[in-house]
Formats: sequence, C-alpha cells, structure tokens
Amino acid sequence: MSVRHRACARRGWRGTRNASGFTLVEVLVALTIMAVVAAMAWQGIDGISRSRQASQAALEQTLHINTVLAQWEQDLMSVEETLTVPALAFDGQTLRMTRSAEGGVQCVAWSLRDGVWRRWAATPTVRAEDLRQQWLRSQQLLGNEPGTLTMLEGASAALVYFWRGNSWSNAQSSGDQAAPPAGGASGAGSGGDREKLPSGVRIVLTLPGGTLTRDVVLAPQTP
Repeated sequence: MSVRHRACARRGWRGTRNASGFTLVEVLVALTIMAVVAAMAWQGIDGISRSRQASQAALEQTLHINTVLAQWEQDLMSVEETLTVPALAFDGQTLRMTRSAEGGVQCVAWSLRDGVWRRWAATPTVRAEDLRQQWLRSQQLLGNEPGTLTMLEGASAALVYFWRGNSWSNAQSSGDQAAPPAGGASGAGSGGDREKLPSGVRIVLTLPGGTLTRDVVLAPQTP
C-alpha cells in the first residue's frame, strides 16, 4: 500500500471513531446512576433535617419543663403559714398552698386534669377573710378561671409526696400536729387542728417520654 493510501486509511478510521460518540444504552445507564446518587443524597439531607427538627423539639420541650418546674419550686419555697387556712394540702389531684407574694399572701393551686397541668393563683391579700375565700374557691376550680395558666400538656399522672421525719410519705396521709400558736390564737387552721408542714415536697410526673421526679426543700417557718 502506498503512503497516500495509508494516510487516507488512518483519516477514515479516526473519523469513524469520533463520530460514534455515546450509545443510547450508555446515556440511559449514566442517567440512572445519576438519579440513584441524587436520591441517596436527598435521603441523607432529609434525614439530617428530620434529626435536627427532632433534636430542636426535644430541647424546647426540656427548656419548657424546666421553666415550669422552676415556678413550681418558687411557689413551694415561698410557702407561708397562716392561722386562717392550711399552708399546704394535697387531695390526690390538686396541690394547694398559701405563699408569700408582693402585696401579701396568696392561694396557689396546681392541678392535673385531662392530661393538662395547670396553675391557678389568686390575688395577694392581707385580709384573712379574703384568703379564706380564695382557699374555698381553689377547691372548685374548673380550669378556666382568671389567674389560671396551662403549664404542661401530656402529663398522665402527678404524684405528690411529703418528707416527714426521715422518709417520703403519701401527701394525703395525716401528718404531725403543729404546736399551738403563741398567745392562744384560735381560728381555722390554728392550734391542734393544724398539721405541721413537711420538710420537703416531691413531685413525680408521668410524661410521654417517661417519669420525671423533682424534690423541693421547704423554707423553715418563723415560729
């Protein structure tokens, strides 16, 4: 074969190879691989986003619970005894207390009904009759009274225990009788019909994620 013929043959082979390109099957395979990679990447991004949202929701729930329990502790640490009504009482559903507040003493009630833990607080007063009326009203709460706040939702149980002596006991059981007040004062909640305050209060909340226990030490009362 002459030199000219060999050169023409080489040019023809190169032109055939360049013109062939990718086949339809190769294009489809490439597109399929790209689609699979894109789907896997999207699933990874979606999983990260869902995990982040779940973590954020859990953090917000934890912060909310801590805020609620901080109010619970503040109420209990501000309990103040009077000679008008009991300073602390639990009936199995509602914990009632009298606490010091700006402007006097107020009645506060924490109640769990239908999975909702609510706090009701009356207006502080310095009159014994007003405090007595507040205490009576706290025994008839429906959950929509003025001064009622929804503190926590989703709780199925709220058990309360009192620290008496050297152990925790049912808050509904009878406690020790308090010493009669100096000067022989009389009235509801005074003298021999007044129970001695416990040294501490324990709350055990049953929440969707498990149980939560919090202990509060009560401030000593002035004799």
